[in-house]
Amino acid sequence: MPASRLRLLALDIETTGLDPARDKVLSVGFVPVDGLEIILGGARSMVLRGVADVGQSATLHHLTDDLVSGGLDRVEALTATLQALAGRVLLAHHAPIEVQFLSKACQEFFGAPFVTPVVDTMLLANRIVAPGFDDEARINELRLWNARARYGLPRYSAHQAATDALACAELYLAQVAEFGKDPTLKFLTT
Repeated sequence: MPASRLRLLALDIETTGLDPARDKVLSVGFVPVDGLEIILGGARSMVLRGVADVGQSATLHHLTDDLVSGGLDRVEALTATLQALAGRVLLAHHAPIEVQFLSKACQEFFGAPFVTPVVDTMLLANRIVAPGFDDEARINELRLWNARARYGLPRYSAHQAATDALACAELYLAQVAEFGKDPTLKFLTT
């Protein structure tokens, strides 16, 4: 299916760390992308409760223990996320983080794996900039805000799930335009 007809859900999560076995999801943000249009009316941001101590991660995402304690139930938030994702392709920047945490939550709460096609804007950026070249400067160039700078996209506050999801969606549209000729899902996921 060509990008102009794809239905995606740009998704970002904020966590207490990077290890799904040990760390917890604190917030989820998403925004639908229909074809080449970002659907802002479908955007959602959810803070999840159930984390006793956000620890040092609060310095990144500014989600405090008090804010998290008033959040949504974890199953309710996961269900809302999966419902929004139904019939859509997951779109994320460095998608393994989202996929691993969603997989753990799906196994924990529903006893089922998380399986969905994924478009990763970090992998697309890697293809565009210089495939196969791997050093510290290159890794920095692939970070969300630096990848966006290549297209003159604005810099938003980082580590806020809904804002990062929107930033990912905007980057995706710029990347699709650079690829040209309406790239297919197969092209975007390989």
